[in-house]
Amino acid sequence: MTSSLTVASEGRWTPRLWGTLLVLCAAMFLDALDVSMVGVALPSIGSDLHLSTSTLQWIVSGYILGYGGLLLLGGRTADLLGRRQVFLVALGIFALASLLGGLVDSGPLLIASRFVKGLSAAFTAPAGLSIITTTFPEGPLRNRALSIYTTCAATGFSMGLVLSGLLTEASWRLTMLLPAPIALIALFAGLRLLPRSARERDHNGYDLPGAVLGTASMLLLVFTVVQAPQTGWTSARTLLSFLAVAVLLTVFVLVERRSPGPLIRLGVLRSGSQVRAQLGAVAFFGSYVGFQFLTTLYMQSLLGWSALHTALAFLPAGALVAVSSTKVGAIVDRFGTQRLIAAGFTFMVVGYALFLRVNLDPVYAAVILPSMLLIGAACALVFPSLNIQATNGVEDHEQGMVSGLLNTSVQVGGAIFLAVVTAVVTAGAPEHAGPQAVLDSYRPGLIVITGIAAAGLLLSLTGLRTRRPQQSLVVATSTLREADRVTVRD
Repeated sequence: MTSSLTVASEGRWTPRLWGTLLVLCAAMFLDALDVSMVGVALPSIGSDLHLSTSTLQWIVSGYILGYGGLLLLGGRTADLLGRRQVFLVALGIFALASLLGGLVDSGPLLIASRFVKGLSAAFTAPAGLSIITTTFPEGPLRNRALSIYTTCAATGFSMGLVLSGLLTEASWRLTMLLPAPIALIALFAGLRLLPRSARERDHNGYDLPGAVLGTASMLLLVFTVVQAPQTGWTSARTLLSFLAVAVLLTVFVLVERRSPGPLIRLGVLRSGSQVRAQLGAVAFFGSYVGFQFLTTLYMQSLLGWSALHTALAFLPAGALVAVSSTKVGAIVDRFGTQRLIAAGFTFMVVGYALFLRVNLDPVYAAVILPSMLLIGAACALVFPSLNIQATNGVEDHEQGMVSGLLNTSVQVGGAIFLAVVTAVVTAGAPEHAGPQAVLDSYRPGLIVITGIAAAGLLLSLTGLRTRRPQQSLVVATSTLREADRVTVRD
């Protein structure tokens, strides 16, 4: 493997380095592919396995629970046990779980396989991102690698929508089985191509209490948010669950402040740039997941479009992201992450606001397509920039930790705001309503989605400094004395 220093000096990538990036991109592609494919297949799964609507919901929620709940642990595990080892083992488990998911004949077993897939993705995602950030030196080369890496997520999501429409026509099991061979190919390629990383030696022990508390709090938070629309946001069960989450997180913070080798070094969050990246990820993915959910219902339930027709309606956004993948890195080099994040959120707000014009007989090119193109442009700018901003200025041995934290923000933001949007729409939907009344009940949800994106925009604007194109990022060093700081280039 060509070292990052050699790559930096020569300014080019070797074929093996390209192979390494492709292996990591394949894992990210699979994560996004799996999320988007299962949604279209749910009706067929319910009919074949005789599952109720509430049980079907857990096929989606089971994956989110495993993924969002264990990301913090997955990121730190990659730092401590070796990124290559953790990535490959988790990828192998992902392949096996995909195979089992396509062969099972009961709802509980299918949900269990989905949970295991989410759990494995919670280890591959931060490990893969930290391999990139430790292989490619900070600056233009890393920016280019991250722009390609994050583009694979959008491409996988878009292709998943299209493939699910085609595969479900034959059998829903194909949508579960498809990731298995791709994961196995990536696994065998990774065994030959991924650089070996030494385990962290001076880590001051393993933070087992922090791992238990962090994982428990994230699992309970995601579980509570997923269940809240069914049990009621003000029910005793929901309120007690949120109280338990608050207690667990409080104890977790106390443990992390006193631990010699914390799961999350809280000093990293002293950086305003880091905090903006994490909160920006929450707003970005939370608003998009809510939009995708409502738009899918609108197209299929109200307009009567097929699954494939709906997938093709989303395709321009994904295609725009894929086409722009090679350009985003250079744009980040020129303008900086914060300006691109602000521009992207501006596109999102305008795109969501334009979608409020939809009716029961829309002209796609005039009403829906402009929103899709603006949202695609926003994804192309925001997601790579958030990854770059979150990982810049962080020492190599903490890249897995920060990557896990960023992915946690993404998943938890998606789970929380999807539940909020669902609750808003459900509250405004009258029983036995006609199509126009149902569409009217969607509009408050779309307004909430637009508001979430607007909050992300306002947050990003706080990081702009018009007089200085090159911003400074202050990150606490990873020594035990967190008051010591080092200034690095953003």
